[in-house]
Amino acid sequence: MSSEDVARRLAQVRDRVATACTAAGRGADEVQVLLASKTMDVATVRAALLADAAARDAGSTAPPVLLGENRVQELVAKAPALVDLSPTWHVIGPLQSNKVNAALRWASAVESVADDALARRLSDRVRERDVPLDVWVQVNVSGEATKHGAEPAAAADLAARVAALPGLRLAGFMTVGARSTDERVVRAGFARLRDVRDEVVRSGAPGTGDAHGLSMGMSGDLEMAVAEGATVVRVGTAVFGSRPAPAAPAAG
Repeated sequence: MSSEDVARRLAQVRDRVATACTAAGRGADEVQVLLASKTMDVATVRAALLADAAARDAGSTAPPVLLGENRVQELVAKAPALVDLSPTWHVIGPLQSNKVNAALRWASAVESVADDALARRLSDRVRERDVPLDVWVQVNVSGEATKHGAEPAAAADLAARVAALPGLRLAGFMTVGARSTDERVVRAGFARLRDVRDEVVRSGAPGTGDAHGLSMGMSGDLEMAVAEGATVVRVGTAVFGSRPAPAAPAAG
C-alpha cells in the first residue's frame, strides 16, 4: 500500500471517529486512535505516523496516534527503526512473563493485564522507575473462550489489586468486542466494560481514581465503542488494509 493510501485511510478513520463522537455528544479529542501494526512492515507504519504528524501540522486537533503491537517480537523489531518519530507504543496482546523485559524497553503501556501474576511481574520490573508504567486491565466481556481477559465479575477486584502495586498506574480497561452481527450484543459488551470502569473509579480504592480509560472498538465496530464511551479505539485493517496471510510451511 502506498503512503498516499495510508494517509487517505487514516483520514477516513479520523472522520469516522469524529462523526461517532458528534453523534454521542462527545468531542473528537476525547478519543485516541491506536494503530494496531501487527504484521505490518516498518515502511507502512512509518507512513501512517508521518501522515498523522502532517495532519496535525495542517491544523488537526486530534491527539497523536498510538502504536500497538500484539507480539513482543514485532515490537522489538520495529521500534528501533521508528525511534526518530518518537511514537508511543502499547502492548495490546497477551504478554508472556519471559517477554516482559523486552517489551518494557519500548512500551509505555500494557493493555493486556488479565491476572495478578503479570501485574506483579510488571511491578517488579518498573517499581524503581521515576515514571510509572500505565497498565490496563483486560476484560473478556463477551465470555468467548477464544478471547483473553478477566471475567467481568472479577475485574473490579483485580483492578484494585493492580492499582495498589508499586510502579504501576491503573490507566483503564481494555476489551475485544463480541464477534457478533447483532449491534445490541456488541454494544452491551462495551457498556459492561464502562460499568466495570465506573465501579472501580467510584470505589475510592488506592490508585483507581485515574482509571478512566476505555480501550475498546476496532475497525469494524469503533462507532459502537465510541457511543459507549471508548477513549481509545484500536484500528488496523481500516488503515493498513488486509493483513498478509501467514507464510505456508516449507515442504519437508
